[in-house]
Amino acid sequence: MKVVVLDYGFGNVRSAMRALIRAGANAELTADPRAVREADGLVVPGVGAFAAVMDGLRRVRGPQLIERRLAGGRGVLGICVGLQVMFERGEEHGNPAEGLGQWPGAVTRLRAPVVPHMGWSPVSAPVGTTLFKGVEDERFYFVHSYAAQEFPLAPASAGAALGPLAPPLVTWGEHGGRFVAAVENGPLCATQFHPEKSGDAGARLLENWIRTL
Repeated sequence: MKVVVLDYGFGNVRSAMRALIRAGANAELTADPRAVREADGLVVPGVGAFAAVMDGLRRVRGPQLIERRLAGGRGVLGICVGLQVMFERGEEHGNPAEGLGQWPGAVTRLRAPVVPHMGWSPVSAPVGTTLFKGVEDERFYFVHSYAAQEFPLAPASAGAALGPLAPPLVTWGEHGGRFVAAVENGPLCATQFHPEKSGDAGARLLENWIRTL
């Protein structure tokens, strides 16, 4: 499978590229619109502040490219802030920023005595998960101070859909309260943790995603 890692100036792209190749993908780092459109899968990495990541995406027409892929049912995987920007907005340091709006809700500071949340943590994956098949009980590597701490259509989402997408499956993590650790929503998937830094469990998750393309 041909997988493009979107090159927009943010994200742990070298590690992501190595992990995708390890998982069996033919990976390319580029922001070329044609390559993004034609790839079997698109990975949107993200490291840093929500607003800055959105600015980087806009510079390469990322919002339009992502929307076009999703409208055509083409796979997209967001990682870390690449998950966060799929929500309607982010609120960092009291400054709200508009996200891509694929999912309702906001990304806010973790309600925990120690922030950032850094290190290996378990997750609670839902019944029917594809991403976590075979690694439901594994730990994954997180580095973040902000997260989506609610998902309005989960878990009471039976029969509901977000626009053209399938009903979402939400995986939860825990750090001072629960937060969204991953979402599987038709062609759109995303993880708050870094699968490329999560060893064998992360590699298996990427393999699972690649098989859906």
